Amino acid sequence: MIVRAAALSAVLYLAGAASAVAAPKPDVAAPSTGAPAFAMYVGNSFFYYNNGLPSYVTKLADGMPADGRQPMSGTMVTIGGSGFDWHDMESYFRPHAIGYYHFDKDNVIVFNRRNKPYDAVIMMDCSQCPIHPQLAKVFVDYAKKNAEIARKHDVEPILFMSWAYKDKPDMIEGLSEAYTKAGNENHELVIPAGLAFARVIKERPDLELYQPDKRHPALIGTYLAAATVFAALTGKSAEPSSYTAGIDQDLARYLRDAAWRAAQDYYHPGQ
Repeated sequence: MIVRAAALSAVLYLAGAASAVAAPKPDVAAPSTGAPAFAMYVGNSFFYYNNGLPSYVTKLADGMPADGRQPMSGTMVTIGGSGFDWHDMESYFRPHAIGYYHFDKDNVIVFNRRNKPYDAVIMMDCSQCPIHPQLAKVFVDYAKKNAEIARKHDVEPILFMSWAYKDKPDMIEGLSEAYTKAGNENHELVIPAGLAFARVIKERPDLELYQPDKRHPALIGTYLAAATVFAALTGKSAEPSSYTAGIDQDLARYLRDAAWRAAQDYYHPGQ
């Protein structure tokens, strides 16, 4: 019995080691045409919590030193609890619809005069869908379908890797693998927000990245995710940004740096 147990343990260890070695690496490490000035965020409540992740990305960009500043704005198209298959991606690109106008800081409506409303669409599936036994194929199919729709409209498709639940940290292994494979299969950039969460949880377990439901992001979780988006889209660290979202300055600086390190380790492992 002891021998069999030992043998089984060895098999499981080797299987785990093989899985770690075989973990996919991203083929795409940057947007194809540089940082998108205008992005559509298609997803669910993980995006819209804390008054919307895109606004944090915009403010991080605005807070960069003048010599390195670049405009970055975004619009959310979100449905609570939604997966890829809940969204009618084709309809989001119809003329004079989403992105046709916005309100400026004085609440004056501004009609956009760009050739196209968006440079990129950043897409997130439901929090479990990429690793769910009944929905994983839907994730694969719609990652491909939505990428094709975006490119048909001359918009770059980008995937957003979400984070594990607080009480199920091992989820990140499956999420990372699923998103990276989908990104490679469709030649898409993947934003490793989930890996940034995992990094901070390991380095600073005293920090609370989650709401009490253990799924949705707390303020610092959204801030961390936004800093990861900024790092992925620009290839630069948001560390110099003056925007803190009201978070303690030292903590905000740490989160911006952690997001950058997570992105670098994902796109350029070993460097």
